[in-house]
Amino acid sequence: MTGSLSSPLANAIGPSLLVASLALPLILLAACFFPSLRRQALALQWLAPVPALVAALLAIGGAGFSFDAPALRLSLQLDLPGALLLAVASLLWIVVGAAAFSDENNRPKQRFALCWLLTMTGSIGVFIAADLLTFYLVYALVSIPAYGLIADDDAPASKRAGGVYMAFTILGEALLLMALALLAAGEPHGSLRIEDVVAELPYSPWRDGALALIVASFGMKMALAPLNGWMPLTYTAAPIPAAAVLSGAAVKAGVIGLIRFLPFGYALQGWGEALAMIGFFSAFYGVAIGVTQQNPKTVLAYSSISQMGVLAAALGLALASGDASAPALVAFAAANHVLVKGALFLAVGFAATTDLRRNRAALLLTAALGLSLAGLPFTGGALAKLALKASFGSGIAAGLSYASAAGTALLMLHFLMRLARTTDPVAQAQTAAAIPRFWPFIAVGALFIPWLLFPAIGDLSSAVDLAKLWEGLWPLLIGAALALGLRRWGGRLPRIPEGDTVVAAEAAFKASFALSRLFEKLDARLRLWPAGGLSLLTIALILAALAAHGG
Repeated sequence: MTGSLSSPLANAIGPSLLVASLALPLILLAACFFPSLRRQALALQWLAPVPALVAALLAIGGAGFSFDAPALRLSLQLDLPGALLLAVASLLWIVVGAAAFSDENNRPKQRFALCWLLTMTGSIGVFIAADLLTFYLVYALVSIPAYGLIADDDAPASKRAGGVYMAFTILGEALLLMALALLAAGEPHGSLRIEDVVAELPYSPWRDGALALIVASFGMKMALAPLNGWMPLTYTAAPIPAAAVLSGAAVKAGVIGLIRFLPFGYALQGWGEALAMIGFFSAFYGVAIGVTQQNPKTVLAYSSISQMGVLAAALGLALASGDASAPALVAFAAANHVLVKGALFLAVGFAATTDLRRNRAALLLTAALGLSLAGLPFTGGALAKLALKASFGSGIAAGLSYASAAGTALLMLHFLMRLARTTDPVAQAQTAAAIPRFWPFIAVGALFIPWLLFPAIGDLSSAVDLAKLWEGLWPLLIGAALALGLRRWGGRLPRIPEGDTVVAAEAAFKASFALSRLFEKLDARLRLWPAGGLSLLTIALILAALAAHGG
């Protein structure tokens, strides 16, 4: 067992907290299999992430720490990027879990509860796993059991979304397994620690193959276009609590995957620029498709596609320049997204129980949450944009980031209009009674908790500079102007079905059946003239012989 010597407190309790972060959710999961303990275990499940939250705060406030158990081939480690994401992810699981399971008479089904604890364990584990085997195990936990959170009922839409999600998940797991195999093969000393295999990656003969698989597998988890079709279907079909934790915490497994497995200390310009282009394409693609959607949950899904694209672009530019400081900055921006997106999905449940058009305070609070993603001054989103500014610089990438912020403002104002106009009885039924009571406090916390975390990566005084405030404000003004145009002429836009690329692939697959029937009919007709077919074959052979002889 090892710990940081620079912090006596971290050295004393940090490693034990890492173990407890994984052990406590699994203990509660095991208790659910005993009828006499099940009710108490479900009532206490919201406490399961508490050790992870304490560990994260300890690492943010001091130094990182680790735990190693060679006999179990288990290595856990918490550094600043992991701690930032672990802190907010744990907090989201605690708050949403407490609200969702608070009503004894209307608690989720047992299968949902078991999948909730398994997914929670994986969501916590990906931020602290320090070796390939442990990471793959917890990554599978955050991905596969989530099917039970999505397909929670027998509705056709839920089953379809769950099936599409699992198809993408299994493919992503297979790609990741191949990537980890290539990483392990490139480490000459046989180490399976992530930091060791990544340090050798730039010199590995399998470097390009490993990088391609890393980007594909984690890009699929982040729903980077065109591998994005699962996300709108999933978030639209999932119950409100599940959508909140999946969109906020679980999808960040892809972000931490890129942070952990890309060699940022070594400049790889080609791969970095390729990732940045994919990211920017996803950022604008999510906005372009999102403004055609009518369901507020679907709009939020396309917003996540766009936001994950921005994070991928920042990581790509950092990889291209060899900027080893970027992971912590991107992790902070991702942490802000965890809080805000979780609160926005809970806002959908809150809106289903009230009339937002008459509740001005709730409407303004929801607007502040949405515009925070675009960098609204004095919110955590403004700090997130400030953290990413170093990666985007002042050239074309900076211009694209500002354009993306304007697009995000447009999309979030579109979300607000759809939320205020939409009556969703399904969302109302999915909303636990505690969520409307807790939501205002959750929303305020999502806006301002990042201000408590930002000193770990930067100087707060730079965030209130007048020039920085204007930089954050003018893209919002452009987005607001575009939203006015969308409100007036938006009816002319095509209604693209949710799950765009999946729907297109399904349509192409169905069309292939018609094509196969055409070939069958053609084959049947040709079989009616065997003599004619033989004659054509003979003529073709004669012509080929003459051509060869003439040559």
